[in-house]
Amino acid sequence: MKLFVGLGNPGGKYAGNRHNIGFMVLDQIASDHGFGPWKTKFQGKICEGRLGSEKVLLLKPETFMNRSGQSVGEAMRFYKLDSTDITVLHDELDLAPGKVRVKAGGGHAGHNGLRSIHDHIGAAYDRVRLGIGHPGRKEMVASYVLHDFAKADEEWLDNVLRGASDGAPQLADGDGGKFMNAVALRTAPPRSSTSAKTAKKAATSVPDPAAPVEDTRSSMQKLMDRFK
Repeated sequence: MKLFVGLGNPGGKYAGNRHNIGFMVLDQIASDHGFGPWKTKFQGKICEGRLGSEKVLLLKPETFMNRSGQSVGEAMRFYKLDSTDITVLHDELDLAPGKVRVKAGGGHAGHNGLRSIHDHIGAAYDRVRLGIGHPGRKEMVASYVLHDFAKADEEWLDNVLRGASDGAPQLADGDGGKFMNAVALRTAPPRSSTSAKTAKKAATSVPDPAAPVEDTRSSMQKLMDRFK
C-alpha cells in the first residue's frame, strides 16, 4: 500500500492558492482514476483506490500547512506503513512554474509543510516537487504562496495536474522516470515528425529566384533563336 500526501490549506479561501497545488494534484488523480469518496479521517480528507497493481491512499491534511505532519503521522501509524511508502506532493519555489521533479529523501528547504512532516515521520519519504516559481524577494514569499494562481498560469497548471495524474500509476510503482515522462508529454509535448517533414518539404519546394533556369529548347530552336 502507498500513501500519496498532497499539501495545502483547508477551506475555500485557500483552494486556488499556489500553496495548494498538492491538493489540486490529488483531486485530479482521484477524479481520473475512479477513487472512492473523500472521508474525514486522520485530521484530514482521505480516499482510496488503485493505481496499476498498487492500492493507494490519497491524503489531504486539514491541519493547515504548518502542522501537516500530525495528519501524515497518524495515517502512517494506523496503516503500519514505512516512511518510504509515502510520497508527498508539494509546491516548490525553487522550480520554475510548470516544472516537476521527483526526489527521494533529503531536507525540507524551509518548506513549513515538509518541516512538520520531518518532525513526525523523519526525512526518508519521497517527494514530488511542483514548481510554482519564486516572487523574487524573500519577504514576498508568504504573500505569493497564499495568493491564487494567475489567469496566465491556467494552461501550464492544467498540463501539470493532468500530467501528474497520467503518471500516477508509475509513481505508485516507484518508477519516477516514467512518471516524469508522463508529465513531460503534457507540459512539453514533442513536435510531430510528420509536421516537421511537411514543413521541410514545403521549404524545399519554394523556387529559388537566384537559381539558374534550365534551358529546355531543342538544338534547332537554339540555332534559330541566334538569328532572330
